[in-house]
Amino acid sequence: MQLIADQHLLKDLNRMAIVRHLSAWPGQSRAALAEALQLTKSTVSALVKELIHEGWLLEREVVATGELGRRPTPLFIDPGRLVLLGAELGVDGVQVVATSLAGDVLARARSPLDAGRDAHLALVRAAKLLLQVHTRLDTPAQRVIGVGLGLPGGVDEQHGHLHFAHNLGWRDLPAGKLLAEHLRATALHGVPLFVQNDADVAALGELEFGAGEGAADPLIYLSLGLGVGAGIVVDDRLLTGAHGLAGEVGHMVLEIDGPRCSCGRRGCAEAMIGFRAMLPAGEEAGGIDEIQRRLQARQRGCAEAVASAGNYLGMLLGNLGAAYDPGRIVLGGAAVELGAPFLEAAFRTLEGSAAAAGVLPPTVTVSRFGADAVAVGAAALARYRLTRPLIAAGRLAAAA
Repeated sequence: MQLIADQHLLKDLNRMAIVRHLSAWPGQSRAALAEALQLTKSTVSALVKELIHEGWLLEREVVATGELGRRPTPLFIDPGRLVLLGAELGVDGVQVVATSLAGDVLARARSPLDAGRDAHLALVRAAKLLLQVHTRLDTPAQRVIGVGLGLPGGVDEQHGHLHFAHNLGWRDLPAGKLLAEHLRATALHGVPLFVQNDADVAALGELEFGAGEGAADPLIYLSLGLGVGAGIVVDDRLLTGAHGLAGEVGHMVLEIDGPRCSCGRRGCAEAMIGFRAMLPAGEEAGGIDEIQRRLQARQRGCAEAVASAGNYLGMLLGNLGAAYDPGRIVLGGAAVELGAPFLEAAFRTLEGSAAAAGVLPPTVTVSRFGADAVAVGAAALARYRLTRPLIAAGRLAAAA
């Protein structure tokens, strides 16, 4: 039995190696794949035939060049038949997207949370939106192969368990189990479901659907809004920590005895950079819209508060650069929409700190997915887990 299991795993590894290679380098022929992956041509041909039949790959006609001999047929990821669903459950509401295997958004839906921000009702809403988006697909030609969920707090992905979401007041929530129950006896019953922290999934969105594998290592996604969090990918692996709490950089202390943070400590990055740092006490519920309104109205103290938050962001970026030596830091979240008043202050502080230490500052970019970053990232989480069977096998072994 173990031999059979090992053979199945080896075959799945080879299948997904082909998928991932073509994701990074589309248009390869079967012969080129065999050489790149060090597999026999017959093995590649058999696996490619399966993957085309299942909807992972497609082959395109060869353009005639006038040269003699048979031209190799280029292979590509099929953008139409297999679909991923991603859901973001955040402080502003629930957002769901359907994406292709390449990360193109095919459909989306959004709904606010109930006034009481009840966790169980929020998961019911997420299930309804997932089903709503599913009905918009061109079925049966399209098939959902995975669902991802991004949550704003510390998550134990292995068990789909949310440890805490300070800004929503949620603790010890079996989010994965509850969402699966809400999807039982529906069209999405039995579809693999994956749950992770929102910044973590957004980081995977940059890895899976961004500029190509290996483009930046380590890769850090920094989420900026009411809260502050990071997703960190090192050597193609998501860094989650011993208890699923890695990346909670919003609770790194930047100022001793600073403002009170939602976690109970003082001077955390979230308290110095998040929306609470830019708005008068009690008005953070207005979020980005209220900050932009105050900036446009030139209300006293607002520009200074935004610049101060930007300065602390620059300090945090410098700390992340010193800790991880990242290939790239990607900024996302609603606060990025503030643009120059916020980001220029951050870059000045970051560059000044780097110059003082005689080092180059880390490369910092803005996420290309904008407001969809977490929902698209949740879809990327599903692709990440489904196309890395060895990592999945290791996670199962660790849980046994």
